[in-house]
Amino acid sequence: MFENLTFANPAFFWGLLLIPLATVWYILRHKKQEASVRFSDTEGFQSLPKSWKVYGRHLLFALEMASLALLLVAMARPQSSSSSQKSNIEGIDIILAQDISGSMLARDFKPDRLEASKKVASEFVEGRPGDRMGLVVFSGESFTQVPLTTDHGVMLNMLSELKNGMIEDGTAIGDGLATAINRLKDSEAVSKVIILLTDGMNTAGSVDPYTAAEMAKLYGIRVYTIGVGTYGTAPFPVQTIFGTQYQQMKVEIDEKLLQTIANNSGGRYFRATSNQKLDEIYQEIDKLERSKIEVMEFKRLHEEFYPLVAWALALLLLEFLLRRTVFRTISE
Repeated sequence: MFENLTFANPAFFWGLLLIPLATVWYILRHKKQEASVRFSDTEGFQSLPKSWKVYGRHLLFALEMASLALLLVAMARPQSSSSSQKSNIEGIDIILAQDISGSMLARDFKPDRLEASKKVASEFVEGRPGDRMGLVVFSGESFTQVPLTTDHGVMLNMLSELKNGMIEDGTAIGDGLATAINRLKDSEAVSKVIILLTDGMNTAGSVDPYTAAEMAKLYGIRVYTIGVGTYGTAPFPVQTIFGTQYQQMKVEIDEKLLQTIANNSGGRYFRATSNQKLDEIYQEIDKLERSKIEVMEFKRLHEEFYPLVAWALALLLLEFLLRRTVFRTISE
């Protein structure tokens, strides 16, 4: 009830010190009072019952002090406040462009590159409930798995179901980037972002990656590129007559291309060489692309001294009536 209560003139509370001083003065004065009629011996009055008015007359002083206290608190001007907030959130539209080619099954990440990237991407989506998200996958070709949506449950379900072999194998980086740009180019969001993750060279597709990079710049889309793979060699899956075997093969990532795509669009290029490094990269992108929230607060003050004044006047009126009727003295 009193959580939002403030006082405009709190100095008036010092006036409350008058109440204990007046009480002491009242008690001392009461003790010094002498009877109007004197008797040589009061023994005969000892057995007479005392009227309730003997004690009740102190009620008049109590009413005066209560009125004074209420008036002092009223003069301090108690005020309650009500406030409201208006938030202005700058939205960010983000497309995750995920490579699902066969090389993403290499086991230099645990359990492999694809599963590791799916895990950190899911954590990234969960940490940004206020943004619209979309998902594009690419291999030998590309397609939109999830258009821009605020339903992050759909995003998480689709990410969990990604696997190699959904489309023709290969690495069409240009097609993947172009498809992601097509999903963002008409967006009215303040910030438009693509996070493109791949582990190889551009070996397929019909769109030149450098042309796609210029398209991203034209539409004001920032592209963060992530190259996934250790340095040197890594265990790649190879199909043999005995089933899938893993052989050490050279890791080849077109870092020059990924750097050019990122730099042209105002983004950044990252190299992920382990699960931990990949997680750190997504955390860094998360910090770089944060929604800006502007909060405007409206506050209204309400004067609360009116009831106090009303109660004080009521007590003074009661004191006046009691003094003139029930507790009226002979001298009056």
